[in-house]
Amino acid sequence: MEFDLIQSTLRENGLDGWLFYDHHHRDPIAYRVLKISPPMCTRRWYYLIPAEGDPSKLIHRVERQNLAGLPGRELEYSSWKEQHEGLKKILEGKSRIAMQYSALNEIPYVGLVDAGTIELVKSLGVEVVSSADLVQLFEARWSEDALASHLEAGKVVHAAVRAGFAAIRDAVRAGKGIREYDVQQEMRRVFDAAGVVTDEGPVAAVNRNTANPHYMPRSDGSLPIGVNDFVLLDVWGKMNKPGAVYFDITWTGFVGMEVARGYTEVFEAVREARDAAVDFVQAAMESGRTIHGYEVDDVARGSITRRGYGRYFVHRTGHSIGEDVHGNGANIDNFETRDTRKIIPRICFSIEPGIYLPEFGVRSEVNVFVEESGARVTGEIQRAIVPILAPAY
Repeated sequence: MEFDLIQSTLRENGLDGWLFYDHHHRDPIAYRVLKISPPMCTRRWYYLIPAEGDPSKLIHRVERQNLAGLPGRELEYSSWKEQHEGLKKILEGKSRIAMQYSALNEIPYVGLVDAGTIELVKSLGVEVVSSADLVQLFEARWSEDALASHLEAGKVVHAAVRAGFAAIRDAVRAGKGIREYDVQQEMRRVFDAAGVVTDEGPVAAVNRNTANPHYMPRSDGSLPIGVNDFVLLDVWGKMNKPGAVYFDITWTGFVGMEVARGYTEVFEAVREARDAAVDFVQAAMESGRTIHGYEVDDVARGSITRRGYGRYFVHRTGHSIGEDVHGNGANIDNFETRDTRKIIPRICFSIEPGIYLPEFGVRSEVNVFVEESGARVTGEIQRAIVPILAPAY
């Protein structure tokens, strides 16, 4: 835990402390920031890092081990009355603290503390503000090891995409049937052989299913893939080791020697929006200009809207990437939410605009890692739809 840095950051932001709270492992952020992993959490615990002085723990006598190893004075409780008195003691003299809370639930990834607990803290005369910026600073930034794991996983993820397209090519050329689920399982085999894991997926979608941003093929009911079909592969995974972070991309292909023009036109609109968003981030970081997640979304969405497809872009431009594929840093979003968090060095996020027409959908996804004075796409960049039956594939 970066205790001294947390305290100095609290002082810089005019906060009296950061109050962590959990019950039944509902707040994974708390465990990652504090670097603890109690096996059981059936009773409530609180941990206050003040802007000045020593931390304070409030734990139940039944589960004294929950905050073991963390510094600070320790208060215990058994009854709810003791709990309230203990909380009052550790918050004494504090007027403004951060918690995993988001006003109006603007950033649901951070809004993990229940409303009743927020009410309880407020009843003690303490103002509660969102810890969203603190979470990004202390949980979403990547170490060099995390970045290395991302790049390592990226090689496997790209290999899985190539394997997916190759499986389609080989089956179609041989006159054999192949379904979306079969392609998914082929990509899974690539993962398994290389020690890459994923929470679910990957996605292999064809024709009308590509117009569903969260389509997932299943063993029963997935569609066959044949000549002149349009295919989308959304593939994410991470190395199977502690602290590894995800790599997450989306590519599209057409089962033919040449890609039909209608697909190309939509892809070009998506590609243009993707590249405009990446260029915007890179230019801002290189010039030292502060930008926020919502501004990057505006760039991509504006590009697609000018092309006449605005109403078919139905999700945010991108999401934070971390140990979970949807991480706890700034999202590239001014659509589903207004993410006002700053884009800061050592965070990573996807840029993945999409256009979803009734007949098919196109999405192109890259990962952007922010450096001290720049930003870079961490993998291969799709420049055109893959002609799956062409000799190169």
